[in-house]
Amino acid sequence: MKHTVVDTTRCFRPKSEALQLLIDRGFLHQCTDLEALDEKLQAGPITAYAGFDATGDSLHAGHLVPLMAMRWLQKNGHRPIVLIGGGTTRVGDPSFRTESRPLLDDEQISHNLAGIRATVERLFDLSDGQGKVVNNAEWLDEFRFLEFLRDFGTHFTVNRMMTFDSVRSRLEEQQPLSVLEFCYMMLQAVDFVELNQRFGCTLQLGGSDQWGNIVNGVDLGRRSGKHLFGFTQPLLTTASGSKMGKTAEGAVWLNPSRLSSFGFWQFWRNVDDADVSRFLKLFTDLPLGEIDRLSSLKGQELNEAKKILATQVTGIVHGLAAAEAALQQGEALFGGQQELTQPTHELPLALLAKPLGLLDLLVKIGFAETNGEARRLIRGGGIRLNSSIVLEETRMISEGDLKPGERLTIAAGKRRKALVEFV
Repeated sequence: MKHTVVDTTRCFRPKSEALQLLIDRGFLHQCTDLEALDEKLQAGPITAYAGFDATGDSLHAGHLVPLMAMRWLQKNGHRPIVLIGGGTTRVGDPSFRTESRPLLDDEQISHNLAGIRATVERLFDLSDGQGKVVNNAEWLDEFRFLEFLRDFGTHFTVNRMMTFDSVRSRLEEQQPLSVLEFCYMMLQAVDFVELNQRFGCTLQLGGSDQWGNIVNGVDLGRRSGKHLFGFTQPLLTTASGSKMGKTAEGAVWLNPSRLSSFGFWQFWRNVDDADVSRFLKLFTDLPLGEIDRLSSLKGQELNEAKKILATQVTGIVHGLAAAEAALQQGEALFGGQQELTQPTHELPLALLAKPLGLLDLLVKIGFAETNGEARRLIRGGGIRLNSSIVLEETRMISEGDLKPGERLTIAAGKRRKALVEFV
C-alpha cells in the first residue's frame, strides 16, 4: 500500500472541525489518507495516540508539537492516548541517529517513566476515560521471541525496511545498525495494532521523522483488516535554523526538575520575532483571531506578545501558578527593577553562604554542566554580572559584589538570567 506526502497548499477543505483546526494551526505535515481521516473525524469521536520513549526523565519543547495536536483533538471531543515506551526504550529508536542509544536498566527506565508521566498528565483531561497514559511494556514484555517472529515477522520484509530513511541514512554513513535497532520499527508497528485492539485507537501522531515507523503500523493494521491512519507534524526549526526544543546550552526541558519554570518561561519570552505567530498557533490555546492580532504587533509591542506566548505555554506545561510567578519575575528582571519580589522555589535563585568561584556558580545555577563549559561561556564574553561582562575565569563571587539588600543578576547571553543572594 503506497502512502503519499500531503501537499498542504492544495485546495482541500476538511469537513471536520478538528482536522481544519489542526491544518490552520500548522500541525499537518503528512497524512496516510487525509480524505478518509476527515470522514472518520466527522463521523464521531476517535482515539488517537502519540508515543514517546523514556530515554530521559523529561520530554523537551520539540515534543510539545504532537502533544498539543492531541490536546486540540481532545478539545474537539476525541480521546488522546499518550504511550510511554517502557518496552521500546530497551531497544532505542535508531531514527536519524549516527550511533546506538545507550541501553538503560529497568530502574532508570522506571524513573524516566515517572518524570514523563508527571508532565503529560498536566496537558490532558484523563478523568472518566477521557484520555489515557499507557506503557507499551504491558504487552511487549509478554511476547516470547519465537511467537513474536511467527505472528509479526512475516509481515515485514527486509527489502522494504532498508528503504526507510532512518535505516538508509545510517548505512550510507557506514555506521553500524544492530539487529536490535533494526527491529524497533516492528515494535512500534505492533504498538499501534495493540492500541487499536485494546482501546479502538485508529490514529497515530508524531514528528515527520517518525513517518516510516508510523506507516509500518498502518500497513500492519491493514493486513488484519483495520483502517488505521498516520498523521505527522513538521519537525520545527526556529528562525535561526536551530532544531525546536534545543538551544546552544541544551534542551528546553518540560519537567521543572530539569529546567525551572522561569527558565522555561524565558525561552519563550526570547524567541525570534519571526517565530511568534507560528509558536502562538502551535503552543497555546489562544483562538486564531487573537493570535492574528498579537502577530500584527511591531517593535516593542511585539514583546508583549512574547510575554503572552511565554505565560500561556508555561501555564499549560507547568501550571497557572508557576506561569504567573514566572511572569512577575520576568517583569522585574527584564524591566530592570533593582528590587525584585521574593521568588518562589521555582525561580532561578542561588543562595550562597560563602564566596563561590564563578565557574562553580555557573554550574550551580544550571548555565553550564561542567567547569569546562563554563569557561567557554566566559571566554566567549557571554557572562554578565549585573550589566558588566566578566572575562575572569577565576573570579570569586562574594558579598562584596552586592550592596546591602540587593541581589546580583547573572546572565548568560541575552536569554538566561538568574539571581544570587548571600544568606
